[in-house]
Amino acid sequence: MSYKNIYFILVRPQLGENIGATARALKNFKLSKLRIVNPRSGWPNQKAIATSVGAKNILQSSKIYNSLDKSIGDLDQVFATTTRIRKVNKKIISIFDLNKKLKNKQKIGIIFGPENSGLSNDELNCADYIVKIPTNKKFSSLNLSHSVILFCFQLFVFFSKKNFIYKSNYKSSRASKSEVNKFLKFIIQSLDKRGFLQPGHKRQSMIRNIENIFYRTNLSGQEIRILLGIFSTLNAFNKKS
Repeated sequence: MSYKNIYFILVRPQLGENIGATARALKNFKLSKLRIVNPRSGWPNQKAIATSVGAKNILQSSKIYNSLDKSIGDLDQVFATTTRIRKVNKKIISIFDLNKKLKNKQKIGIIFGPENSGLSNDELNCADYIVKIPTNKKFSSLNLSHSVILFCFQLFVFFSKKNFIYKSNYKSSRASKSEVNKFLKFIIQSLDKRGFLQPGHKRQSMIRNIENIFYRTNLSGQEIRILLGIFSTLNAFNKKS
């Protein structure tokens, strides 16, 4: 199974902007096969091109059909999307289970209905499975392109077969023990002067808690210096006032 075997099919889309946003969503997640059935505003559509931004090539290579049957005729497996539960004799699955149903080396189609009504029962019956996206029951309808991008993301994660762990480009060495201790000594002295570490029998316990806070945070040398500067400024301000 690969990206090139996945076909996104928009049935009677009403807004060119949603077609363009769909193309952009596909390209964001390495997908490229777009089929469009009877777009309301005709084709090509300038609003779709404008909205697609850098995904114009997806629109240029898309296929236009005059019926749903023709758009899925060469596919091996078809999934239909819907917000509402319809009275159709089809197995309904969650988008989270989509990957489990994909068959290796087969051409897969995912059908999306028009913005105002979704797919009809007859159109849903063309699919092997009906796929639902869990949403707020009181406000469940998704914008067409938003629904598309959720499917794109789900497939991208499946095809990537890896954990996405990102490391920050920010480089700053962890503060040395001596830097942290110097900072803590300054803090404790400042708190002592203001009578914060009272009553006396709790002083050591309070100091340990303060030390644990700053040891646990793994501050960088730069962050220690910034904090030291902040507290020094506050001390100087308090002396003046």
